[in-house]
Amino acid sequence: MSEQLKIGKATMPAGGWGSVGEVTNILLDQRVPLKDARLLTHQNKPDGFACVSCAWAKPANPHPFEFCESGAKATAWETTSKAIDAAFFERHTVTELESWSDHALEDQGRLTLPLRWDAASDKYRPIDWDTAFAEIGAALRACQRDRVVFYSSGRASLETSYLYQLLARMYGNNNLPDSSNMCHESTSVGLQKTIGVPVGTVTLDDFEQTDCIFFFGQNVGVNSPRMLHQLQAARRRGVPIITFNPLRERGLVSFTNPQSPLEMLTGAETAISTQYHQLKAGGDTAALMGLSKAILALDDAALANSGRRVLDSAFLAEHTDGFDAFEAAVRACSWADIERESGLAQAALEDAAAVYCRSSAVMAVYGMGVTQHRNGVQNVAMLVNLLLLRGNLGKPGAGICPVRGHSNVQGQRTVGITEKPELAPLDQLRQQYGFEPPREKGMNTVEACEGIVAGTVQAFIGLGGNFVRAVPETGLMEAAWRRLPLTVQISTKLNRNHVIHGQASYILPCLGRIEIDRQASGAQAVTIEDSTACMHGSRGMAEPVAGTLLSEPAIVAGIAKATLAPNPKVDWDGWVADYASIRAAIAQTYPAIFHDFETRMWQPGGFRKPLAAARRVWQTDSGKANFTVPEELPADPDTARGVPGALTLFTVRSDGQFNTTVYSLDDRFRGVRGSRMVLFMNPADMARHALAEGDVVTVRTASDDGVPRQVGALTVVRYDIPAGCVAGYFPELNPLIPLWHHAKESKVPAAKSIDVLVERVCNAGSAA
Repeated sequence: MSEQLKIGKATMPAGGWGSVGEVTNILLDQRVPLKDARLLTHQNKPDGFACVSCAWAKPANPHPFEFCESGAKATAWETTSKAIDAAFFERHTVTELESWSDHALEDQGRLTLPLRWDAASDKYRPIDWDTAFAEIGAALRACQRDRVVFYSSGRASLETSYLYQLLARMYGNNNLPDSSNMCHESTSVGLQKTIGVPVGTVTLDDFEQTDCIFFFGQNVGVNSPRMLHQLQAARRRGVPIITFNPLRERGLVSFTNPQSPLEMLTGAETAISTQYHQLKAGGDTAALMGLSKAILALDDAALANSGRRVLDSAFLAEHTDGFDAFEAAVRACSWADIERESGLAQAALEDAAAVYCRSSAVMAVYGMGVTQHRNGVQNVAMLVNLLLLRGNLGKPGAGICPVRGHSNVQGQRTVGITEKPELAPLDQLRQQYGFEPPREKGMNTVEACEGIVAGTVQAFIGLGGNFVRAVPETGLMEAAWRRLPLTVQISTKLNRNHVIHGQASYILPCLGRIEIDRQASGAQAVTIEDSTACMHGSRGMAEPVAGTLLSEPAIVAGIAKATLAPNPKVDWDGWVADYASIRAAIAQTYPAIFHDFETRMWQPGGFRKPLAAARRVWQTDSGKANFTVPEELPADPDTARGVPGALTLFTVRSDGQFNTTVYSLDDRFRGVRGSRMVLFMNPADMARHALAEGDVVTVRTASDDGVPRQVGALTVVRYDIPAGCVAGYFPELNPLIPLWHHAKESKVPAAKSIDVLVERVCNAGSAA
């Protein structure tokens, strides 16, 4: 066992003094000045700035402190006093920095100078902005137009994202992959074909009117802690919350509200989940089939006794298509198959179904535990099936609620960041800007990776993020990345995507959203879209860490001017001078969503884009909400099931991270401190593999495609996890995910179900 690793038992609730301690520690560690610490009082407020972490909704009537532990960490990470200057890169070669951990790289502080990698010295050297833009522009002009990738991470504002998609399309392609391709693309595909909108239908008001919440595959305590306020309020009203998740996550078990003096003084906790079902990784479709089967049985019993029907037959007749085929599939599905694939007992599923049937307004909340499977789109469609059975869509207190990750990942799609030309208003762009937009489908994330590995991609422009660390197939990707002719990263902090670099590599440091963005017309504001499809204004309030930084819109415009031929209808300089002019352009392109943009952006609670499904208008091919018959019960049917000794791995985030950003090596909610190189195992599986807690193991992917995939030096941790399943941290275990192992239809990497083999390297306490 690593001398730094400490394993304990986590019993504390989400929130509480543990959360207060975590926030205090990171403010001190990042040397955040007192004046910047006070910024937290303006976070997610109508007159303040939108959190740079998750995309959870911003209420019209915020709490005195409308930030959570994760959001405070993100703010401290951005407003840190730590900064990287030219001397840092004089001291360290890029090869040396490759050996640093994700945490160590980002913990150096904010990037402050534009940089270009120098092959002779293997160091990044400062470069002036004009030269950087000129060189990047010249390189892009020399590339084949369909072989350049324009990636965005989900953090950039609506204004920046709109300019970025215009840059890509005026350049000549729709190669606009984004972080949604790695998480909720299964949602975008699944919801669009079933209810006619690609996003959720729930608002914060629905949490106040619901009488039952079903939770699938989402860790609220880590990924969207501010939602705990809505969940606590619902529980105090007696609303049952029924959770389906392989791990018993602390945020879904209990919560102590840090904003309640009484709870903090007494240690009082609110129990969040009233039922907690630890299904197998990938058991979602089977569990939902079981719930549906139990619901049909209750409806049959009601009919037999001349009682009130359980199914909403009027809704089914008027608003849905395909119910008969779905009903037949459910009735034909055996309980034995359901129990085997879900890992849950029939009685447990019947108990959950009984609560569903007693409730009149049910919400389904879910996360990447649903979407990141080979059958991730099917999983989403199965959640829709469940809601349709009793008309739980398009009415107060009911609906579907995918919890999105990065703070504007949903909004980027709204303003054109998509590789699918049919989702972008190309005819409007042609009319508005006088150019012919490309009509060919662009590359999504997996396709961009395939092109990089194959050597057909010639340049990669990254608007934020840590792409090479976030994607699957780490071994092949890092080797191929070094062969890219050009890589450009627009970033706030140093990460692995900078030290694994192309043959020509540039780092362009940008202002953060929390910083004051001063342009020719004065201090600027930007906008974002939250998980509930509401748009919000955001004002930077902290002084920039350095006067050498440019804003994201200015950097995009700088690349565009150096790359594209002049266009009299496109005023890049005017847009950068006044972001209100960008919003005017957005409103012209998307009038139904963004009319009166400039005034509505400051509306408390945000203004919502029109969603037909929320009004029971179904913009589908059938004109109705569609039931879907699942192809099969397993979520990952083509993996190496049946390989002797194979276990099913799924990746998780820790309390000390947000996506690829690692704030610390601790995970207080799972009792792990000092290291992220761990493998959580069921005690019975440990016994079958003759392993003890603290043993060091190597994990290999059970695949037969000839590509070796392994991660070593993982310490075994005994954990409450379904038998046959193991878990470890993202992104450390990404090397185990084959690039071809992705969701059908959406191509989301199937990170929640990977068959692996575990081999002991040494016993606990032995030297590796």
